[in-house]
Amino acid sequence: MNPRIEINYPKLVNNTRVLQKKAKEHGIEIAAVTKCFCGIPEIAQAYVDGGVKYLADSRVSNLKKLQKFPNPKVLLRIPMLSEVQEVVTYADISLNSELETIRALNKEAQRLGINHKIILMADLGDLREGIFEEEEVMQGAKEVEGLSNIILHGIGVNLTCYGGVIPSPKNLSRLEAMGKAIEKEIGRTLELFSGGNSSSIYLLDTKGMPERINHLRLGEAIVLGTESAYGEKIENTHQDIFQLVAEVIELKEKPSMPIGDIGMDAFGNTPSFEDEGIRRRAILAVGRQDIGSYDVFPIDANMKILGASSDHLILDITDAKGDFKVGDEIRFNLRYGALLSLMTSEYVTKKIVY
Repeated sequence: MNPRIEINYPKLVNNTRVLQKKAKEHGIEIAAVTKCFCGIPEIAQAYVDGGVKYLADSRVSNLKKLQKFPNPKVLLRIPMLSEVQEVVTYADISLNSELETIRALNKEAQRLGINHKIILMADLGDLREGIFEEEEVMQGAKEVEGLSNIILHGIGVNLTCYGGVIPSPKNLSRLEAMGKAIEKEIGRTLELFSGGNSSSIYLLDTKGMPERINHLRLGEAIVLGTESAYGEKIENTHQDIFQLVAEVIELKEKPSMPIGDIGMDAFGNTPSFEDEGIRRRAILAVGRQDIGSYDVFPIDANMKILGASSDHLILDITDAKGDFKVGDEIRFNLRYGALLSLMTSEYVTKKIVY
């Protein structure tokens, strides 16, 4: 069925192994993030085959799908108060910054007769989740340490996702120092110093990762083979594991300029056009309902994406290699945002290629 996402399983295993080996050489364990493919177990199996210790996701509904795996499950998004029962049931570890929520998790874990581990999140300037004041981090850690069914498993940070702040030896050393101070205060060693996501990978090559950082949460680095601080390719990895395949439903030669007064398009924007004369155009059966506002990239660089509506993607294929007919398929590489949207769309078939 088209449109579809094709997932190259052997390449995904390769990328996982490459990142796992790279991290291990620096004493770091990987939490492999499954949210980019909605926690589909058949795809997550590639992570397990690649040797990762932890599986991680932002949504409890995805962690539910992964219960067949013995790997510890990490909930990446700060838990909602309304989901604490599911969190302690399906996640072994959760990232937290609100003491009210941690107390609720403790109460639920106590009711179920289990322990739940947390990573206490500090905000080092990216201004998404995390406790901002260092004194408040210390106070929070001391309270958590006293809870009956919550284990303070570590300290963590998130960078780059909201504010675009790049991980550095300076800001990650602050995390390290806070963790050491917590250890001194509670009189024991923390298991994890979680130093961020795929934007932290570049520090392994520059030898800038502080010594105590021993945990990273990686999605993009594995599935796309790129680090997310500067967008550079990671050596020995594949960038084409996930590809969009869409079908041509119309082929016509048409003017490159619309005819008539120009108003707003379907999304409330006023488009602009350049007159390039008559061009050969292909319409594909996929659109912004599937891709969102994100970019996809034709494998044939001679093709040019002109635009998209809810259900149609319009390409200029005048200079494309080969001849096309209605019913032919065109392939695209993806960035992370497009991958998330396409994997979430129920209108896009997911096909694993072994």
